[in-house]
Amino acid sequence: MFFEAYQSELIITGIVLVVLLVVRFASHALVKKIGRSSGINDARIHLICRYITVTLFLIALIIESFVFGAQLKDMTFIVSSVFTVIGIALFAIWSILSNVTSGIIMFFSFPYKVGDKVKIHDKDFPIEAVIEDIRAFQLHLRCDNGDLVTYPNNLILQKAVTLVEKDAIDSFMDDGSDTV
Repeated sequence: MFFEAYQSELIITGIVLVVLLVVRFASHALVKKIGRSSGINDARIHLICRYITVTLFLIALIIESFVFGAQLKDMTFIVSSVFTVIGIALFAIWSILSNVTSGIIMFFSFPYKVGDKVKIHDKDFPIEAVIEDIRAFQLHLRCDNGDLVTYPNNLILQKAVTLVEKDAIDSFMDDGSDTV
């Protein structure tokens, strides 16, 4: 009964799922190719792939709601209500969203990699350290004295950064100091 009543909708759903899966696999392959050719670590590659998957899932939900008969005025009301609630929530946590967005931008255009020694030109808190990890919200920087500094992604894009030494993490680990 159900399959007969919604046969055309189910066929369109199958086509939409196949197309979105192909787009997902192609975009993941492209991101992995860009990431590996740029020397970006696997954790960041997987993070960007996860963002792509969530975005495609949301697109699939919107398409499927129209396939199964949702009207544009109904969808407009729902989307505006959801964005109002999300907007209020994100206003309270705008810095988190800013750091995630900066993390995505850094994936594609940040000229420094894990292991590089950089100098951040901040007049209040200048830092010279080795990039230990680049995460979704912040960078982990290891100073010469062994201190770990977490630096927000949105600030690293706003400050001047100088490359001091490429792949300095190898020389940092090989200097004879065994830190636990």
